[in-house]
Amino acid sequence: MTRVAGIDCGTNSIRLLVADVRPETGELVELDRRMTIVRLGQGVDRTGRLAPEALERTFAACREYAAVIEELGAERIRFVATSASRDAENRQDFVDGVVAILGVEPEVISGDQEAAFSFAGATGELRGDERRLVVDIGGGSTEFVVGNRRVEAARSVDIGCVRLTERHVRHDPVTAEEAEAIRADVRAALDLAAEAVPLAEADTLVGLAGSVTTVAALALGLPAYDSAKVHHSRISAERVAEVTGRLLASTHDERAAIPVIHPGRVDVIVAGAIVLQEIVERVGAAEVVVSEHDILDGIALSVA
Repeated sequence: MTRVAGIDCGTNSIRLLVADVRPETGELVELDRRMTIVRLGQGVDRTGRLAPEALERTFAACREYAAVIEELGAERIRFVATSASRDAENRQDFVDGVVAILGVEPEVISGDQEAAFSFAGATGELRGDERRLVVDIGGGSTEFVVGNRRVEAARSVDIGCVRLTERHVRHDPVTAEEAEAIRADVRAALDLAAEAVPLAEADTLVGLAGSVTTVAALALGLPAYDSAKVHHSRISAERVAEVTGRLLASTHDERAAIPVIHPGRVDVIVAGAIVLQEIVERVGAAEVVVSEHDILDGIALSVA
């Protein structure tokens, strides 16, 4: 087996996975998995630039991850950067900082590449021959990819929990008008996604990333976040709608008091839940299968 490190740096969070991987079988043995909310995409939708404080938060996390990678002795590292760094004018500042800390250049991948990694990570353990629609709701973008054991079609669209919150939310709790503005953006993006991906033709809807896993934890009524219980849970469309309604009626402080909501998601989970609800309704799915394995696992598999 090959010991590898995969890093996924998105709009809201940066995550590390160190694992032993057997390339010929796709077997992955996790050694360390961690996530830090850095909000790299802070203000990018408005300014087109990465904020200095957002870069410093990200570099601090990179220094922590570099120590973990050295301690565990990973032979190879792959650093993938997604939506925020694709959009920023000063992305070279980001690249230079990562190279100085980790010794590898971040790959600013396309939305289609992002979708392929997400699909590989999410479906690697799933058995059966059904056609799956994998949806990865990020901070700045959402990826849609459909396929069985391989990707048949994919599309990335610029809707995510951070981007939509920054664009539309000004009140606490979110007003009906703000929620409707978010929904309108999501529906327009779904129309774009549907041009490339047959959204309603899959047998199973698989949801990834923090907005989805948080909604799942709330739907399951967990007293504290438990990844083992969230992973491969099945949340009905009715429960998704119910949780979204509760979040819409809640204040920031009320959400902050809920243990399963990560502090870094308190202000953006309402938009994330709306995105998930709109997708479930558009697809016509009776339920969403929730996966803790996602783009990060796909990155680790690709390294090996």
